[in-house]
Amino acid sequence: MSTPRRLLARLRHLMAHGAAPMAELVRLVASELVSEVCSVYVLRPGDLLELAATEGLRPEAVGRTKLRVGQGIIGLVAATGQMLNLPDAQNHPAFVYRGETGEDPYASMLAVPVRRAGHTLGVLCVQNRATRRYDGDEVEVLETVAMLLAELLVAAGTADGAEEGIAATVPRRFTGNPLVSGMVIGPILRYGAAAPPRRLLADDPVQEQARLSRAVEEMQRGLEELISRRLPEGDGPREILEAYRLVAADAGWLKRVSDAIRGGLSAEAAVHRVAGELRDRMRRIVDPYLRERLADLEDMVGRLLTTLDPGSGHAPVPPGAILLARRLGPAELLDWHARGIAGFVVEEGSASGHAAILARALGLPALGGVRGVLEISEDGDEALLDADDGLLVLRPELEVKQAYDREMQARGVRLARWAALRDRPTETADGTPVQLMLNAGLALELAQLDATGAAGIGLFRTEIAMLARGAIPDVAEQAAVYARVLDAAAGRPVIFRTLDLGGDKLLPGSPASDEENPAMGWRSLRIGLDRPAVLRRQLRALLLAAGGRPLSVMFPMVATVDEFRQARALLRAEWARVRPAPERLSVGTMLEIPALLWQLPELLREVDFVSVGTNDLMQFLFAADRGTPSLAGRYDILSPAMLNVLAQLHSAAASAGVPLSVCGEVAGRPLEAMTLAALGITTLSMPASGLPAVKEVLASVDLPAFRAVLTSIRRTGAGAASLREPIAGWAREHGLPV
Repeated sequence: MSTPRRLLARLRHLMAHGAAPMAELVRLVASELVSEVCSVYVLRPGDLLELAATEGLRPEAVGRTKLRVGQGIIGLVAATGQMLNLPDAQNHPAFVYRGETGEDPYASMLAVPVRRAGHTLGVLCVQNRATRRYDGDEVEVLETVAMLLAELLVAAGTADGAEEGIAATVPRRFTGNPLVSGMVIGPILRYGAAAPPRRLLADDPVQEQARLSRAVEEMQRGLEELISRRLPEGDGPREILEAYRLVAADAGWLKRVSDAIRGGLSAEAAVHRVAGELRDRMRRIVDPYLRERLADLEDMVGRLLTTLDPGSGHAPVPPGAILLARRLGPAELLDWHARGIAGFVVEEGSASGHAAILARALGLPALGGVRGVLEISEDGDEALLDADDGLLVLRPELEVKQAYDREMQARGVRLARWAALRDRPTETADGTPVQLMLNAGLALELAQLDATGAAGIGLFRTEIAMLARGAIPDVAEQAAVYARVLDAAAGRPVIFRTLDLGGDKLLPGSPASDEENPAMGWRSLRIGLDRPAVLRRQLRALLLAAGGRPLSVMFPMVATVDEFRQARALLRAEWARVRPAPERLSVGTMLEIPALLWQLPELLREVDFVSVGTNDLMQFLFAADRGTPSLAGRYDILSPAMLNVLAQLHSAAASAGVPLSVCGEVAGRPLEAMTLAALGITTLSMPASGLPAVKEVLASVDLPAFRAVLTSIRRTGAGAASLREPIAGWAREHGLPV
């Protein structure tokens, strides 16, 4: 029997007989590796590593020798989570001498972290008198034993710090694009990170090898089906999946998994072990293309582990958890919110993406475009998310946490000041009335109507509840939802937007779009007009929910006046069937597609109101996909082009006597809201989180004075990329809270 198999067999025997394995473990390892010393250091409270067992050092040092995390070679291994293989340890810069251990004669050292679920619980090391570097087989054996030791420590409660452990101690700072403001301090939770294997040791390696082979075959069949059924020939995604399939079938890493199984590990533990080694190596690669293959590895490992153990799932979300993900769709975000996350960070994502819009509705602090954080973080790492300043601090120092505690207290003072504004009339310092309304989409947001003192709901996104549910409800169920919204509004106006599905808003289980640009594809009203039965059911539900009360319905993604007429005709057909009919029926459109700007005279003769959706209007006007991180912030709502569009639209609507509002996310930002009001657009709909700050700045601004300044800024800044800085400069000079 080979050394790894013999060692694991003896350890399994110890565990089966209920013996306390720590002292025997170090004796077995020292014997099997022909090492003169084997020691275990265990994490204790206060980030101290205590010598818990040794074979070869002085027995009296057990319990007495302690090192801080980061101190000495043992502390360095714990802090970095990386193995050290040193032929002459005592001349290493990190070496710290502890005389009570009697380690003077020993030159070489191999130290590996004892890790579980991304946390380092201690360090296992061997030492020899001879100056030498330990070979690959010895390293593999010690790392295998460390996996087992981690489970033993947790099961026996030997490690006082085992529940929390450490992933690393070096703080790291990342910058990103603020998606939703707010601050959170809590543990990291990585989306897609595989749970630790529930079984480490194999009773029958032959059976485990057969399980692995079956799982690999099943995974390959799934990939073949995905490629053959879902993708046409020549498609770009096909090439990606073909390359992914080659990675998944690579004999090199699968052979290493098989070798680990022959060494005594279960199939799941072997996959974890080899994947961890590959992951560590790939993280050190500089080339961005090769590093990107790390995402393929994570996905592949997750698929294989799910196939091996379908019952393995993610651990419960810890309180205050900050979710890290490469990307999130709105349906996924709703699921994670229901599980209890306190904020999230995505490597890909922009402030105008639908997940970000939903996050604002949910009040979840969020950052986008934070590159590289998934690769160097572990589940359970403490992090500080400052979504106000676009900052994520991984493993923050005590001083940093204390500073942010003070800032969060100051935030509480601001919230109290804003609460005092709730019942005051919304008007500017010169007395110009402004109507501030809420964007909403979930029942949990309705309480914000009274909490913020909003004038009503300027945009109710009817698809959000369906994303949360995972299906389109029948007419009666929809009507019940809409009736609750009208009840909560208690006579205040509510504008219901019809279904805006498609693009990145897919119901769970819906096939991903194969369109090259889904945002400009078959979505929103286009689906409703092509599938009129779905739209008519929703319109019937809205009319039933009104129950004789006033009803306002708004159609999204309208590109031509004729599309609006078709949609209104469907609404009127249902209106003729429903009794009691609404007291008053108002029908309007969102203006998101620039083509409508050249149809304004005809459009304004047809509609009862217009609401500007600045997110889509911006992306179509500037030909800049709002979901592309590299374009986030490139084009500004406060650019001459956008301000000219909005000013012209306001002038046309005012002349036609058609109410105009802005319901895009920019309405909830103080500087932008102030500018919109100066352009004459004084009905703004926004997330609840933005309303207090907007109300405060509007109460402070003399609108006629600012309007004159804005006119001058627009004239002198014609052709500039943005007018934000001169506008903000004027606001700061006048002490406005922007």
